[in-house]
Parts: sequence; structure tokens; C-alpha cells
Amino acid sequence: MTALATESFREQLLSRRYEPNVAAVNELCDALQGTKPGTQVPYVDPMHDVDECRIISLYSNIGTASPSGFITPGDDDAATRMLGVQWKLGLRPEFIMPWNVHPWHTAGEPNGKFTPDQISAGLKPLLKFLALVPRASVIVAHGTEANRLAGLLLKTEVPLLWRRGLKTYKVRSLSGRAFAGTPARQQQYLDEMHVVYADAMARTGLAKAAS
Repeated sequence: MTALATESFREQLLSRRYEPNVAAVNELCDALQGTKPGTQVPYVDPMHDVDECRIISLYSNIGTASPSGFITPGDDDAATRMLGVQWKLGLRPEFIMPWNVHPWHTAGEPNGKFTPDQISAGLKPLLKFLALVPRASVIVAHGTEANRLAGLLLKTEVPLLWRRGLKTYKVRSLSGRAFAGTPARQQQYLDEMHVVYADAMARTGLAKAAS
């Protein structure tokens, strides 16, 4: 029953991917997939909102695409960590939105370590994505590849960036070797991430949850 329930929930989410609050960004995902036949571009979960989004979580989508069909922070542990950070801060899903460094996944194959060209190929999609979330003014870049793409973004002379006073933060990836270590060390990584997202919330006028 659990597997059936999970599949049913996934189908429900997919059926909602063109709801008004996420339609524009998921139509962009379709367009990007169309430019590279044979690839999959995961969607943004309908719990997010293009009009309310203030903070973008930029993930290094190395590895296999989630079977859910949606952008995730990584494996199940990564998703749990990210949800924990958001819950502790009271950062509601409508105020944050995920995006992938290299939007495409090769169908049936895990993404390997991205080449500089693959990271650069993510710049134009990221700019198109930013144009769809007009109130977003912070990017939290998770992992080396996301940090590199954020660096490329800041080197562009697109007026959108300085009009919004866009700020980028660099943090660890939420899974893999980047998050390896003792429980104490992993808690340190989470604490550092908590500080960054708290600062991002303050910068964008979002109130933290009461302690």
C-alpha cells in the first residue's frame, strides 16, 4: 500500500505542475527539455510560488534525477536536512524555490561531475528562471558547481541583477562527500547553513520563527 500511496501522491503533484503559482517556471522546464531531446528537466513542486519567492536554492544536480520528477536537494537525507533548516527558521515553501545548476538529466543515466561547459550552459536557463521570480533577490548556492555558476552569474552585466541587489551565498551541498563526517561535524554544517538562510530571510524581509 505504501508504494501505491507514494505513486498516487506523485501523480497528484505532477497533475498540479501547471497551477498558476508555478506554471511559468514549469513551462520553462518543458522548453529547456525540448532543446535537448532525450533529457529530463525536473519540475518545481507546486508548493512553491513564483510571485512570492524571495530566495532561490541552487543545487548541484550531480547524480540521478529524482523519480518524483521534481527538483530535490539530493538524496532523501539531503531533503530531510533542507526541510529541517526551513522548519527551524519558519521559512515557508512559497518564499523559497529550488533550481538546478545544469537543468538537464540524461534519461536513465546519472549526471557525472559537471564540466566547465556544462556549468556555463546553465547560465542562460538560470537567467530565464530569475526573470520569472520577480521578488527573488538572494541565491543560496549549494555545492561547488552551484558556487561556480553563481560566480558566472555575478560576472554578467544583466540589469536585472543590480536592480534587485542580488546577493549570493555559498554553502555546502546537502549530500555526498561534502556532507561526510561525524554527527558533530554534520551538525556544524547544518548550523552554518541555518545562519546563511537566516541572513537571507532578514535581507528579503522575511521574519524568522519565534525561538
